Amino acid sequence: MWMVKPHSMMESSTHRMDRRSYQHHYCWAGVYHLTMKVSGDLRQPLGRVVGSVGIPDGEPGAPVVELSEMGKMVEYELTHSITRHYPMIEVQEYVVMPEHLHAILAVKSRIVSASGRETHLGQVIAGFKKGCNRRYWEYIEQRGKPAATRMPAMDAERRGTVVDAERWGTAADGERRGTAADGGAEGSGVDGGSVCLSVYPKGYKVPSNGTTGRKPLFAYGYVDVMPLDAQQLEQQRRYIRNNPRSRLMRTENREWLQPKRLAVPTAVSLVALRGYLQRECLMPSLDEDRWSDLQSQILLSNGQVVCDSYGNRQLLDRCLLPVVCHRKDASFFSQQKERCLRAACEGAVLVSARISKGEQTIMDEAVSNGCPVVLVKDNGFPMIYHPSEHDIVLCAESKLLLVTPWKYKYRAVGKSIGVEECKTMNCIAQALCRQKDSWWKR
Repeated sequence: MWMVKPHSMMESSTHRMDRRSYQHHYCWAGVYHLTMKVSGDLRQPLGRVVGSVGIPDGEPGAPVVELSEMGKMVEYELTHSITRHYPMIEVQEYVVMPEHLHAILAVKSRIVSASGRETHLGQVIAGFKKGCNRRYWEYIEQRGKPAATRMPAMDAERRGTVVDAERWGTAADGERRGTAADGGAEGSGVDGGSVCLSVYPKGYKVPSNGTTGRKPLFAYGYVDVMPLDAQQLEQQRRYIRNNPRSRLMRTENREWLQPKRLAVPTAVSLVALRGYLQRECLMPSLDEDRWSDLQSQILLSNGQVVCDSYGNRQLLDRCLLPVVCHRKDASFFSQQKERCLRAACEGAVLVSARISKGEQTIMDEAVSNGCPVVLVKDNGFPMIYHPSEHDIVLCAESKLLLVTPWKYKYRAVGKSIGVEECKTMNCIAQALCRQKDSWWKR
C-alpha cells in the first residue's frame, strides 16, 4: 500500500504542478496526498478562514474555513463525485482552503473507469476539475444575468431556500447539494444558505472551455505526495487538519511567518568561504568543478554570502552561540551539551545547522526547555514555503528563526548533502554568532 514518495511535503507546493514520480504507475493502488490550486488570477474564491488561533479544535470559534458557494460546490464534487465514478477511490481526509485544496485519496485497487478501461490518477483529477469548472462557468453566467432573466432556481438558492430539484435538477445528477435535507452545511457558508450551483434545466449544456476560451476554476496539474509509511501518512493528515490554524497564524504574524529574501548578512565573502572549506575539508585545493557547483547554489549580495529568513529576526540581536559537534570532541560531548544548555537558559540563542546527532540532541533539548534557537537550513526556501506546524508555532512565539544561505533546489527523498554543504552551514552558523564553535571549551 505504501509507495515511493517523489518529494517531501514541505517542498510539494512549489514544484512544477506536473512533476510526477517516474518510477510509479498512477493506476496502482496506494495512498496519495494531493494538492490542487485555483487559477492564479482568482483571489480566494472558495471561502475564507475564520476563528481564533487561541481556541482549540472542536470548540466554537476554533479556526475553520467558511466556504463560499464555490467552495461548497468544490467540497461536494470532491467528496461525492470522485467516489461515485471510481468506487475504488476513497477520500479519507481533505480541506478546502480559500485558494487551494488538500486531499488524501486511498486507492484500494487498480483504477478502472465505468467502461472497464484502466485509468490513471491524472484522468481522475482531470474529471474532477472538469466538473468543477463546468459548475463554475454556470455560476458565473448566472451571476452576470439581470435579475429578471435569471433562472428562478438561482434566486431561490441565493435566498437560502431549497431548490426544487425535480423541476430544475443539476448538471450532474439532479441532487440537491449542501441543503439541510441531505445533511449539508445549513448556515455554514458565507451566504448561510444551501448550495446548488448547477441550476440549469435538465439537458442544458454549458459551452466548454475549449470553445469559449473561459478561464478554468483550477490551475493546470496537481501536486502529489505519497507517504512511505503510516507515520508519514499521519503527519500528512495532521498537516491537512491544521491548515486553517496555520493560515491564521501566518496572517496574524505576517511580518515573521513568510520568507524574507536576502534579509540576513553574514559578512562571509566567497574567498573566505573557500578558504574555510579547504581547511575544514582538508583539501589543499578545492576542486574547481565542485566549487563552481557549490558557488552557484549560494545566495550572494555584493560578493558576500547572505541568508533568507523565516521567523523573528530580532533573535539575531541577542547573544548568539554556535553549536557544532566535531568527531574529535566526541569524548567531551557531555561537557559541550551542559555548557550549551546552561548558556541557553541564561539567555543566549543557540545557532546550529543541526546536522550531527550531537547537534540535534542539544538543539532539541534547548527547544524543549523553551529556549529560542536559530536553525541553518540545508536548502533554500521556495516561493511558497510552509514549515511544519511545530516550526510555525515556534516561529510565531519568537522561539525559532530559520535561515538559509542556499537557493532553493529540488532534492529527491533520501539524497543527502555533501561534506562541503555541511561545512558551509557550520561556517555560516559561526559567522552569524561572530564566535568560533570552540567557545564552550573556555
